[in-house]
Amino acid sequence: MRFGLFGTGHWAEQTQGAALAAHPEVELVGVWGRDAGKAAALAQRLGARPYDDPDALIADVDAVAVALPPDVQAPIAERAARAGRHLLLDKPLALSVADADRVVEAVDAAGVASVVFFTGRFDPVVDAALDEASAAGGWSSARVTLYASIFAQGGPYAGSAWRKVHGGLWDIGPHALSRLLPVLGPVVEVTSLAGAHATSHVLARHESGAVSVLMLTLDAPPTALLFEYQLHGEAGVFDLPGGSGDPVAAFGRAIDELLAQARSGRSGHPCDVRFAREVVAVLAAAQQSQEEGRTVAIR
Repeated sequence: MRFGLFGTGHWAEQTQGAALAAHPEVELVGVWGRDAGKAAALAQRLGARPYDDPDALIADVDAVAVALPPDVQAPIAERAARAGRHLLLDKPLALSVADADRVVEAVDAAGVASVVFFTGRFDPVVDAALDEASAAGGWSSARVTLYASIFAQGGPYAGSAWRKVHGGLWDIGPHALSRLLPVLGPVVEVTSLAGAHATSHVLARHESGAVSVLMLTLDAPPTALLFEYQLHGEAGVFDLPGGSGDPVAAFGRAIDELLAQARSGRSGHPCDVRFAREVVAVLAAAQQSQEEGRTVAIR
């Protein structure tokens, strides 16, 4: 399958580009980015062609892989889907429910395949743990703590403008929700507070009656880093694993799953744009709760 890569940053090169270039069933046709010089340099390193027009790259491929800020990703994904191209996207899908809805509508109208890369969901260890937790059932609560520190000088994401503005809620919140929603079910209402170190403290009630607590930041003190997912219920306490830490291998599996979906013509991948839209709705409700100081229902 012919792919176009959209994006030129660290994630585009080190994860998506590396996995696409190495995949035996992929032809990486070209690279587009907002910085033409970076697009040319990355295309050369990956053995592809640089494009200065995103629509020209969409026209030349069967599928797009996108590693761009979510507000840039969403309109490109919508255009690609309307052109009949399959979508391999990054999380979060968008920064608003309206933008996410437009991508979903375009995918449904065109009948293309879609996979959104929630990294841990493409890790066999994490996948097996989620299956085990879902089979056990009876979970009444969950606690997720993701305390990251990414803005240190020299780090690959230190200069990420969208992450500085939207923080851990939108960047690592999708990872938390991608593991909680399959086990606890959809979220129906959210209360969220902003705390020290740009931390979002999110309280979510699920349709099942379970309540989850998420503590999320990208700007934790370096001495306070912590990453844990824990479920509580009739089966006891269940710690979900963090995963292998190999995003290139995980992205390779995402490619495999997009290829299989596209070739079979089946729809409804567990991490498709509809699921990603559900995640965006929870994040948007949490942001609204912080801004307005109230609980927000999700319709």
